[in-house]
Amino acid sequence: MTTIRAVLFDFSGTLFRLEHDSLAAHAGLMRALTAPVGAFQDLDADAWARRDLDADLHRELHVSALAKAGAADPVDFYERLCSPPYWQPYPDTAQALGTHLRVAVVSNTGWDIRAVFDRHHLTGRVDEFVLSYEEGAIKPDPKLFELACERLGVEPHEALMVGDSPEADGGAAAIGCRVEFVDPLPTSDRPDALLRVLHKHI
Repeated sequence: MTTIRAVLFDFSGTLFRLEHDSLAAHAGLMRALTAPVGAFQDLDADAWARRDLDADLHRELHVSALAKAGAADPVDFYERLCSPPYWQPYPDTAQALGTHLRVAVVSNTGWDIRAVFDRHHLTGRVDEFVLSYEEGAIKPDPKLFELACERLGVEPHEALMVGDSPEADGGAAAIGCRVEFVDPLPTSDRPDALLRVLHKHI
């Protein structure tokens, strides 16, 4: 079997989770807003599917979704969704990012998630960030995975993709990457899933 030389990680539900005491009452809404694929009730399905291609569209659609969901201040709520303190790492995230392998974060997102890694002093453990709104493509589009492998200097068959969405992250298999999935559970309920999938391959 080919030696794995690099790992591609998804962001939301894989390395980090949107968790904060002030959001606890809105858990279902938070999952709907951060899910990588799927429609959002009462919003244009095509526009929602494209939200992670453009920062302004991302903001507009999320604020609209929050307003429809009854948020008292949708703009403030949206700002919190994109605020580093509201994103918590899984217990094994730092260790998973600290192997000898090259690392890329490949995410469908409409905002710069690097600030979350900065807050937790993890940016230095990531070699490349491949973000949908910067690259003009959304997972499962092979382009994002191809870019990640190219920038890491590895062939797709030398890379492992780890994510929480078979539909989005599973797209890496189309270019020859190995793929593993973790469940987007609360951080307190998932202590070592990243390490367990890594240990299967390295």
